[in-house]
Amino acid sequence: MEQPGQPRQEHWPHPPVTAHRQAVTEEESRRANGPDWDRYADEYQATHGDFLGDIGFVWGPEGLTEAEAGILGELEGRDVLEVGSGAGQCSRWIRSVGGRAYGLDLSARQLQHSLRIDEATGVAVPSVRGTATALPFADATFDVVFCAFGALQFVADIEQAVAETARVLRPGGRFAFSITHPTRWMFPDDPTEEGLTASQSYWDRTPYVELDDVTGEIAYVEHHRTLGDWVSLLAGAGFRLTTLLEPEWPEEHDRLWGGWSAVRGRVTPGTAIFGADLLAD
Repeated sequence: MEQPGQPRQEHWPHPPVTAHRQAVTEEESRRANGPDWDRYADEYQATHGDFLGDIGFVWGPEGLTEAEAGILGELEGRDVLEVGSGAGQCSRWIRSVGGRAYGLDLSARQLQHSLRIDEATGVAVPSVRGTATALPFADATFDVVFCAFGALQFVADIEQAVAETARVLRPGGRFAFSITHPTRWMFPDDPTEEGLTASQSYWDRTPYVELDDVTGEIAYVEHHRTLGDWVSLLAGAGFRLTTLLEPEWPEEHDRLWGGWSAVRGRVTPGTAIFGADLLAD
């Protein structure tokens, strides 16, 4: 919903863009991806809102829920931060089961959708606009930090983001996140059989970048890390990896979500879910 006194939002479709592979900074990633999500937020919520549920926790396009997976552990009475919270669906579910969940997102438009759903459901998620690399919270504030297909793939300075997570977690706290499965980087983002032929190196970590055809400015950025990169990042920040799930595509699941589909999902993983605990000093 538009707020009085705010400029009118520009939404999808995105201006014409051309894909490139090039190095980008954290500032360039943030400057591109925040406005991109502002443009895309309305379509995203309209297209996927029913699947996500206003009070629902889905880890990825396969539809695996936190109620089924139990990756976050006990939530009742726990302080929980969702990084890349979008419209707050996951955090709202956590509040419905007794957790004290808070949201953070780079997109102002996504946070407006969160307010809309707060009002519609009566389950409010206190949320703030911010970035994963500079969490606006004191040290040792949370028992759980998680990111469900949210911010981490759009962050250039991932070491700083993981360090910030460790900083705001209490000793023994839980960190969990889901991302596009790293092996997907080898394949075109195509939900048909054409998307099953590897076309690039798994080890090429050069960011995927879309440049605006009119202005030449960076309009979208996504970053790739291998499975080994993620394990090393977690270990280096003081985490002990306890969970790595690769959900299978359900037999009767026929949802199309960008490059995800039954055609691809039944032969190659689309999502990786990590769970790790912060080691006590």
